[in-house]
Amino acid sequence: MEMRSLLFCVSILFCLSSCTHEQKHEDIERGWEQMEVILQGINAPEFADQRFCILDYGASQDGELCTEAFRQAIEACHQAGGGRVIVPEGEFVSGAIHLLSNVELHLEEGAKILFSTNPMDYLPNVRTRFEGCELYNYSPLIYAYKQENIAITGDGVLDGQASMDNWWHWKRGHEDKSNSQQEPNSNPRLLEMMTNGVPVEERIFGDGYYLRPSFIQPFECKNILIEGVTLVRPPMWMIHPVLSENITIRDVKLFSQGAPNGDGCDPESCKNIMIEGCEFNNGDDCIAIKSGRNRQGYDAGIPTENVIIRHCKMLDGHGGVVIGSESSGGARNIYAYDCEMSSPNLDRALRLKSNKYRGGVIENIYLRDITVGEVKNAAVRINQNYSSKTTQGEIKYTRYRNIFIERMVCNKADYAIQIMGLEALPIENVKLIDCQFNNIKKDNVLEYVNDLVLENVTVDGKQVSPILDL
Repeated sequence: MEMRSLLFCVSILFCLSSCTHEQKHEDIERGWEQMEVILQGINAPEFADQRFCILDYGASQDGELCTEAFRQAIEACHQAGGGRVIVPEGEFVSGAIHLLSNVELHLEEGAKILFSTNPMDYLPNVRTRFEGCELYNYSPLIYAYKQENIAITGDGVLDGQASMDNWWHWKRGHEDKSNSQQEPNSNPRLLEMMTNGVPVEERIFGDGYYLRPSFIQPFECKNILIEGVTLVRPPMWMIHPVLSENITIRDVKLFSQGAPNGDGCDPESCKNIMIEGCEFNNGDDCIAIKSGRNRQGYDAGIPTENVIIRHCKMLDGHGGVVIGSESSGGARNIYAYDCEMSSPNLDRALRLKSNKYRGGVIENIYLRDITVGEVKNAAVRINQNYSSKTTQGEIKYTRYRNIFIERMVCNKADYAIQIMGLEALPIENVKLIDCQFNNIKKDNVLEYVNDLVLENVTVDGKQVSPILDL
């Protein structure tokens, strides 16, 4: 094992043996009891027993756009009081699909929606968010604005058809820089407008600005269900609810290998979210909890809260369960349990990331019974100085506190634990209990963290504490 000195820049409090087991675990057990209360507030919507097949509204399988057929079927369903819009077996091409209240978009077995790669099919602009910044931009492929009781269900496939021949090469500097079409000032222009307090109504982008849309985005919606479908080849973030609540995401498969910023599920400034039974195989983070970037997040102060992640499988990705980096509104009451994470192309299991410009409070994070076969970098990585060199604005430190990890087993990683806080605002109250890390190449990194407890934690069979080298 590579040996190197560890930096202990603040006092690290090891839980003394004089404390009882019950005293040491009271805050953890209270948190899991609170999860049971949260569960009662997450309920999938139900829909009227009415069917509206897109074939009856002019949809065909001849390769022509069926956008208008989808629009008419959804409108008819909505006007009739709700029900199911049916996508039957076959392939249907469409531009932006906008859901309305009380409508369930249902893909039958063998159904596939192929989304156009022509950006003009996602105009006019809609109110949305791009990497944590609010603006008017291309419509997400499936979008809803201020709607209630909406769903996307079934056994079919949603195919964004994105590749380096279309959406992906808008990511400046991705792969072949000579093939990049992102207008050089688009993202910096948006960040500058946000920092300077330019009203959202004046942040007009879309055509000519090369900022990619999300795949699925309910914006300011309530009572949302996404169940059973498979998503592939997104322009960027896949399931991206914003400012929404009561969200159930169940038994969904998300595949975005090769996609720049191809996150699987990114709830942003949302409340009461269940993510269960899903499979992630992604070009970026599997699940990334967000709440706005810099001023967009901390001025509004709307956290993502009450998130339950269970029975999921994470394969490729930058992180399995991630919070940040656009988390300036904060995140709290995040639970993950009974999940499997393993791939030589999965960088980390738990990843928390922010920097000194983000602000926000990240607190009450609970992980239990996480099985990690193999990760490339670290089983647990908390970094308060992520991508700070490319960020400008007012310094606002992110506060991290109350992070509890129990019964995590990892069988291969470079690091077991990397906790890298800031001297100005150390990370507080981190507990790892009954965790096993095997085949670890490098020593733990523990910088600027207070109230750290490692109880019955082993690395390659050896008990470790926060005051001993591995």
